[in-house]
Amino acid sequence: MTDSQFPYVDGLDTPAGRYRMLRLIRGFEELALTLVKSGEITGGIHPYIGQEAVAVGVCAALRPQDVITSTHRGHGHVLAKGAAPDRLLAELLGRTTGLNKGRGGSMHAADFSLGILGANGMVGAGGPIAVGAAWSARQAGEDRVAVAFFGDGALNQGVLLESLNLAAMWRLPVLFVCENNGYATTLPAVTAVAGSATGRAAGFGIPAAEVDGMDTEAVRAAAAEAVERARTGGGPGFLECRTYRFEGHHTMERLMKLRYRTPEEIADWRDLDPLPRAAALLPPGLAAQVDASVAEQLAAARQFAITSEHPDPAGALDLLYADGLRPRAGSTA
Repeated sequence: MTDSQFPYVDGLDTPAGRYRMLRLIRGFEELALTLVKSGEITGGIHPYIGQEAVAVGVCAALRPQDVITSTHRGHGHVLAKGAAPDRLLAELLGRTTGLNKGRGGSMHAADFSLGILGANGMVGAGGPIAVGAAWSARQAGEDRVAVAFFGDGALNQGVLLESLNLAAMWRLPVLFVCENNGYATTLPAVTAVAGSATGRAAGFGIPAAEVDGMDTEAVRAAAAEAVERARTGGGPGFLECRTYRFEGHHTMERLMKLRYRTPEEIADWRDLDPLPRAAALLPPGLAAQVDASVAEQLAAARQFAITSEHPDPAGALDLLYADGLRPRAGSTA
């Protein structure tokens, strides 16, 4: 069963297409967890399982030329913006066929050709990059929109607040998306964040909305409104997507046996799993067909990644610095 048999689910502009992406992200993360356990992926990952509706809903509101910045928990954003799962998996495995030749890994995957300006291991660091991209689009007279994904842990980061300020002052076409999963690693957000996420945005005069981050369609509707406002000159927007990660903060958490969430809490959130909610919108039988198609695609991605070459150690220092830099026109430097 190939993707071509289901041309109506290839994009994110239909419920079927959005369900397919949800299933692809979920399956990709489950596969990655398996490869972490087997030792094929070294260093572990930050699983996105449970939060898929945010990435899919937001990216469904974007055009191909729009850009995003991501986080350490970024596989879902990267896939939803169009990255090939086989090349992303190869990146996690450190292979030369990866998105960044195996040099970026899980937390720094990027594909500029798709508008993916990079996942980022520093909390909140995608904010200023997105603001810079939005400013660049404005200067070039383009109607491109930039999106910055970040978690609730970034709400207390000064660089994010500075980004909100600049975006508001310059009325830039940027959407700030806070994925509030309730925890900054193991620290409950309610014990660390004074006020509210939307209150942060309101302080800068930025329109903000709180959204059910487990509902793909709700996220898409809210994102579409904010993106359209930004694209047409209305300035930045802010979404707080209430969501939850079903797995630990990092795969290392299983070895550490941390106990900061109760089984009851996790079970309550699993009842809100975005995949069954999205599947319920499809014609009978279609979800199962899509699931089989995705499973086949991921099996091929695994084979591609596992059999790809490792980088040559002799090139370890390659690509660390830009070269061929030239002075700007008119510069006397």
